[in-house]
Amino acid sequence: MTSVDVHQHLWTPSFLAALRARREPPCLGGGDGWTLYLHGEPPYEIRPADHDLAARAELAVADGLDRVLVSLSAPLGVEWLPPEQARPLLDAYHDGAAALPAPFRAWAAASVREIDPTATAKELDRGFAGLQLPADALADAAGYARCAPLLDLLEARDLPLFLHPGPASASPAAGPGWWPALVPYVHQMHTAWYAFRAFGRPRHPRLRVCFALLAGLAPLHGERLAARGGGRGEVDPYAFVETSSYGPRAVDAIVRVLGIDLVLQGSDRPYAEPPHQPGFGLGPAATHALRVANPRRLLTGTGTGT
Repeated sequence: MTSVDVHQHLWTPSFLAALRARREPPCLGGGDGWTLYLHGEPPYEIRPADHDLAARAELAVADGLDRVLVSLSAPLGVEWLPPEQARPLLDAYHDGAAALPAPFRAWAAASVREIDPTATAKELDRGFAGLQLPADALADAAGYARCAPLLDLLEARDLPLFLHPGPASASPAAGPGWWPALVPYVHQMHTAWYAFRAFGRPRHPRLRVCFALLAGLAPLHGERLAARGGGRGEVDPYAFVETSSYGPRAVDAIVRVLGIDLVLQGSDRPYAEPPHQPGFGLGPAATHALRVANPRRLLTGTGTGT
């Protein structure tokens, strides 16, 4: 029985060095190189302890986890950079993530500015759990057409896709610190959920996909979807959501719409904490589903669609 958190971030020394080598966002600057600069967001002070490997491994044990999946922080915008800028950062991320010891594994990443399925295939050969893409890359039919070679690759290898908010480029830089997480990130995930329904699933009928932060609560709009002629909101057995930054009320509401089998634990550590009560107080069967059975279905396909 393997207990899994499908959504964390851990910046390795190679990735930190690549960010510090840059002189424009995304980059790390300041006196000790821990101030993060992004387009569309105020400067953010990174806590060094948040990316200390030994400390994070201890946290995983304390959280009762056997496996932690880390990913490239898509709001950095690395995937959207011109290829000559993206490649050093992607290489540094993959090299560091591939070398992480247990309990860590990682999602691969890919440029969405210049699609290169051959390069992505080589990274997946290194044992990555699947591929993360920024949600704003798959927000419409054009995005699915552009990224189709990457999604075809995942289907051919029977590996999942993880959709995570991308850059908060529309966020006012002078706004409150919580604005990006509450407005553009949620909007991106809401859009990604319905774009996948409209454009992604018809092109990729067997692709398993996980949406970060409960897909911005988009599944709760099923009644409006039906009222506007979008169908009755049939549940897609290959479309999962993870719980990062949400608590019992939101998780309970999503479970009432999608059922328990499509909801997974994701914490977004170190930027959010996992729930203090495993399973969000829904009981031991729900805890097992969110942390064990459902991540296994996402990652391996075992039991999916049955």
